[in-house]
Amino acid sequence: MILYPAIDLKDGRCVRLLRGDMDKATVFGEDPAAQALAFQKAGCDWLHLVDLNGAFAGAPVNADAVEAILAAVEVPAQLGGGIRDMATIEMWLGRGLARVILGTVAVENPDLVREAARAFPGRIAVGIDARNGRVATKGWAEETDVMATDLAKSFEDAGVSALIYTDIDRDGAMAGPNVAATEALARAVSIPVIASGGVSSLADLKALRATGAISGAISGRALYDGAIDLAGALAALKG
Repeated sequence: MILYPAIDLKDGRCVRLLRGDMDKATVFGEDPAAQALAFQKAGCDWLHLVDLNGAFAGAPVNADAVEAILAAVEVPAQLGGGIRDMATIEMWLGRGLARVILGTVAVENPDLVREAARAFPGRIAVGIDARNGRVATKGWAEETDVMATDLAKSFEDAGVSALIYTDIDRDGAMAGPNVAATEALARAVSIPVIASGGVSSLADLKALRATGAISGAISGRALYDGAIDLAGALAALKG
């Protein structure tokens, strides 16, 4: 199981939100590229980047910070937030991102996801952010009647490389991930599922790995707070 350290970007800085609330942001660093380099030096295999402003704006906002990260590190990075048309997908993949994450557009324009997955095999992921099983979009500001599992199944034959499943009520709350819901989603589809939201201890990571169905986990606040030692967690997951 791959551990993805998260770098959430707001106004060019590294932050973590509580349950997606932009007004409840904790700033953890002024230099995202330096943070990315620190994660790489700790031994991570991937980075998970989020343009928080972009998720609300519907277009890239923290592009300078993302490009600085890409210039600083050699490990692959995936990015979500405000990527809602083919031009933006092509732009980011052309600038060195390994994978883009499509969230809002996966609900509003699923044909774009399919088109992008055909054009860029292995480089398109879908972000499924859910509250009580229902998908939320536009930086989690809008809730829909779409069930997370139904959305996941709709992309079963699209060539999507991964699903990032976030339980919004767990995100940033240090309360542990929703292991049961994430495992259920992972077993419902053949697409690899990455868990996000609430991953706050080594025990959480081991619980996710123990399902045998979840391919990755994203953690942010716990790494910044020191609740998870990245190098130690990476070693434990590989052991």
